[in-house]
Amino acid sequence: MNIMHYKGYSAPIEYSDEDQCLVGRLAGIDDLIGFHADSVTELRKEFEEAVDDYLEACEKLNRKPQRPYSGKLMLRIDPVLHAKAAARAEAESKSLNAWAQEALQRATS
Repeated sequence: MNIMHYKGYSAPIEYSDEDQCLVGRLAGIDDLIGFHADSVTELRKEFEEAVDDYLEACEKLNRKPQRPYSGKLMLRIDPVLHAKAAARAEAESKSLNAWAQEALQRATS
């Protein structure tokens, strides 16, 4: 999957066979901000315009724009699982954070 980035916002890009165009939606926020275009160049323009319009609308409404996920994740897991994960990370000469990120990447791919 391809992802566009702009002003701290990200949008996964997909192809809609039904509409025969490229489509994207801002990720990591509850507000529904989508865009579409027929080419990558047009899609980039539409994405940036969608982000700028969203930020401008929030400012006009005196509303704080939602921000995407920070990348910080706090988990509460079973202590035995925590120990096993830490041991695997150490065995692979990785930090638990790096090991968990790779595991999450594999699980979501």
